[in-house]
Amino acid sequence: MTETMPAWVRETYGSADGFRLEQIPMPVPRRGEVVLRVEATSLNAGDVRLMLGDPLLVRPVFGLTRPKYPVRGMEVAGTVVAVGPNAIGAELGERVVGELVGGGGLASHVAVPADRLVPIPPDVTSVTAACLPVAAGTAWQALDRAGIGIHSEARIERHRSEHAVPRVLVIGASGGVGTFAVQLAALRGAEVWATCGERNSRLVEHLGAVRTLDHRHSPLSALPAGHFDAVIDIAGGTGLRDLQRLVVAGGAVVLVTGDGGHVLGPIPRMLKAAFLSIGSTRRIRPLAATPRTEVLAKLLELTAEGRITPVIQREYGFDRPSSALAHLEAGHTVGKVVVHGA
Repeated sequence: MTETMPAWVRETYGSADGFRLEQIPMPVPRRGEVVLRVEATSLNAGDVRLMLGDPLLVRPVFGLTRPKYPVRGMEVAGTVVAVGPNAIGAELGERVVGELVGGGGLASHVAVPADRLVPIPPDVTSVTAACLPVAAGTAWQALDRAGIGIHSEARIERHRSEHAVPRVLVIGASGGVGTFAVQLAALRGAEVWATCGERNSRLVEHLGAVRTLDHRHSPLSALPAGHFDAVIDIAGGTGLRDLQRLVVAGGAVVLVTGDGGHVLGPIPRMLKAAFLSIGSTRRIRPLAATPRTEVLAKLLELTAEGRITPVIQREYGFDRPSSALAHLEAGHTVGKVVVHGA
């Protein structure tokens, strides 16, 4: 008889209340894979988009009429309980974390390619580790794409004395990616400005922003032209020309958001960004973040050292992932939402 496990499944596209707890086959590791006993899954805006099948552009890849991955959860931390042939990089009994393509974390166990996983340091909890692969990884790659690099402490101090510290604006700073972007930009020696709601301003300042703006009351158009070396747009909703105006010559706007319509999603905005960048010294660069284990390893190291910390707004038991997804679907999530393992 096939061994089964509990998993939260939605076989059709739609809202969070359509998930049901079912018994599905226990995964068996294939070549290069390991099976994890899931200890924590962090949810993201991408989980909501795939849950809804929105935009329609994603459906040829993730399922035309129904989800190819009916179990959500792309950031997973857990313990290796089975190892497949030629699985290199994760050992039996080891606590690891990684990003799943498509999902699968809202189950008691999941099969993952071993080369996508990174060991969790002893001082980092599985809940904390599960917040890093997608959200912090995206923030890291956005700053890299913007040209905001890691400086030595001595160089940072020299920049400060010369008033040449790079200035970064993070738009949408209180969400999962945004809270990491603020911390990492500050860690890289930048002067961080950030947009968020007034109720989250103190939190974002605590993370490292020197100034916060609620752009519903303080429009970005009121800021001086060329005021920033980089703009990281996570929230969307601001015109590309307005964003481009904010950066200096040689600066960059990085589009993290999937802002766009129901059918083509971000494609029209990306095409316009490419057009506006032609011949301009103020480039607009869409970001397609990818899983990078070397980045995740560094993020875990920074977390273990206490230099970055996930902002976790809510934690849910394994019996309530629909509530977790509904919270994300409603918008205005601060930081991360985590579901504990079964």
